[in-house]
Amino acid sequence: MTVSWYAVEFDCRDARKVAEFWNAATGWAIVEDASVKGHLVVRPGGGLPQITFNEVPEPKTVKNRVHLDITSDDFDADVRRLLELGATRLHDFDGWTTFRDVEGNEFDLVAV
Repeated sequence: MTVSWYAVEFDCRDARKVAEFWNAATGWAIVEDASVKGHLVVRPGGGLPQITFNEVPEPKTVKNRVHLDITSDDFDADVRRLLELGATRLHDFDGWTTFRDVEGNEFDLVAV
């Protein structure tokens, strides 16, 4: 059996809002999934893996058990940019900062 990584999926109240945040954060394209209402994909130029956003009725209530780590070659500028996009800064560590996106999903920005 061969498996490969297809996507990381976020359940969210407002798929468009969260997809637009991640589109702006990564520069990846938003792709509509016409087969499923309230389902959007943010896809890198090279294809996979992608981030998908599925609308659900319930809000996020606890810390993520899985989160994204994204990298930056201009860490301070990207910290400012993510905050301007609506991210919330949670913790600073040696070499990375933990944020929440516009619906509270945690992620890390890692300096490279």
